[in-house]
Amino acid sequence: MPATTTPKARKRIAIVTMGVKLGDETRGYTRFRFLAEFLAKKGYAVDLITSSFQHWDKAQRDVNSEEYLGLPYRVVFIKEPGYKRNLDFRRIRSHAVAARGMEDYFAKHAGQYALIYSEIPPNDVALACAEAAERDGIPYVADINDLWPEAMRMVVDIPVISDIAFHGFTRDAHKVYRLLSGAVGTSDEYAARPALDRLEPYPHVTCYVGNDLAEFDAGVAKHAAGIQKPEGEFWVTYAGTLGASYDLATTVKAAAALAGDYPQLRVKVLGDGPDRQKLEELAARLHAPVDFVGYTAYPLMAAYLTRSDLTLNSLVKAAPQSIVTKIGDYLAAGKPMINTGSSPEMRAKTDSDGFGVNVVAEDAAELAGAIVALMENDEARAIMGVRARQVAETEFDRPQSYERIVGLLESLMGA
Repeated sequence: MPATTTPKARKRIAIVTMGVKLGDETRGYTRFRFLAEFLAKKGYAVDLITSSFQHWDKAQRDVNSEEYLGLPYRVVFIKEPGYKRNLDFRRIRSHAVAARGMEDYFAKHAGQYALIYSEIPPNDVALACAEAAERDGIPYVADINDLWPEAMRMVVDIPVISDIAFHGFTRDAHKVYRLLSGAVGTSDEYAARPALDRLEPYPHVTCYVGNDLAEFDAGVAKHAAGIQKPEGEFWVTYAGTLGASYDLATTVKAAAALAGDYPQLRVKVLGDGPDRQKLEELAARLHAPVDFVGYTAYPLMAAYLTRSDLTLNSLVKAAPQSIVTKIGDYLAAGKPMINTGSSPEMRAKTDSDGFGVNVVAEDAAELAGAIVALMENDEARAIMGVRARQVAETEFDRPQSYERIVGLLESLMGA
C-alpha cells in the first residue's frame, strides 16, 4: 500500500482591529477586512479579531449573527463594554477591558498563530498583541494608522494635565514600538515612527490605506447619473469626519468670501461628526454656499467625488495626520486636490506627483485664492486630474499595493 502524506497545515495569522466594518454595517474601516480576505486568497488561515462593540454606530454587535459565518476568514469577537463619545474616559476604560480580553484570548490560544498583526491605536490593545507574540516567540507587526496621544492633544492640550492624562498612551506606544518585529505605516512618517523608541532597525513598509478601484468605479457607474448637478455649478468637495483635526470652518469662511463674485461655487461636505452643528450654524450665519450632505455610503460618495470639480483635504495646522484615509478616494476620482495639511510628506507628494496644490492651513484668504485659481484654469485642472487617477492606480489600489504587506509578513514568517 503506497505511503500517504499529511498535507502541511496552513499558517494561521491573527489580524486585530477594533474599528472594522463587517457584514451589512454602513460605517467603518475596510482596510483590515480587505487584508484578511487578501491573505486568505494567498492560502493562509486568517482570524480577524475585533470588538463586540461597533465604534461607528456606538452599539453592540449581534456576535451570533450568521452574517459572520461562511467568510474566507474566521471572525472572533472580544467583549468590549463600549462608550458614547470618541474622546471620553469611558472609551479609555472600554479599550482597557478589550485589551484584557485580548490578553486572555491569546493566552488560551497560545501556539496557534504564526504571526500577529494589529493596528495601533488603540495602544493598549496593540500592546496586548505585541506581548502575546513575544510570549509565543512569533513575529508581531504593527499597522500604524494614527499617533496617540499626539492626535488627542488636538482636542485636549492642557499643560501638565494632558501629560498626566495621556501618560498611559505614551507608555504603551513606546512598548509596542520596542517589541514589534516589523511595521506597516499608512505613510512614510508613520512607518518610521517606531525608530524613535528603539535602537535596533526593523523591517517596515509604507502601504497607504488606499481603496479598491474596482469597487470605487462600480459606485461611480451605479450612482453618478443620479446626482443632480445644475449646469455651470462648480463643486468643491470634502469627504470625511467633521471633527477637531479637520478644518472645515476655514472652508466655510472661504466659500462665504467667494459667494458674491462666484455664484456658481458650491462646497459639498460629505460626512458627519461632532462639529457638524457648529459648522452648519457658521455657514448659515455667513450665508456660505455650503451643502452638508451628511454621512454618505461609499458607492455614493465615490460618485459625488467624480461629479465634483475639486476635492479638498482640509486639516488644521497642528493636525498630526499624514496621508489620511480619504486621499485614495480623492485621487481615484481623477480631480485636482487642494491640500491644507501640514504634513511635509503629504505636501511633498502633492507637489511632486502633480495632482494638486498646497495651501497654508487655517487661512481662508489663501484657500479662496487657490479655489479661484483652479476654477479659472481648465487646463491645469485637467492635467492634475489625470495625474491624480494615475497615482491612485499605481500607489493606492489595494489589490496591488497590499502585496507589500504580504511580502513583509512572509519574510518574517520565513514563508
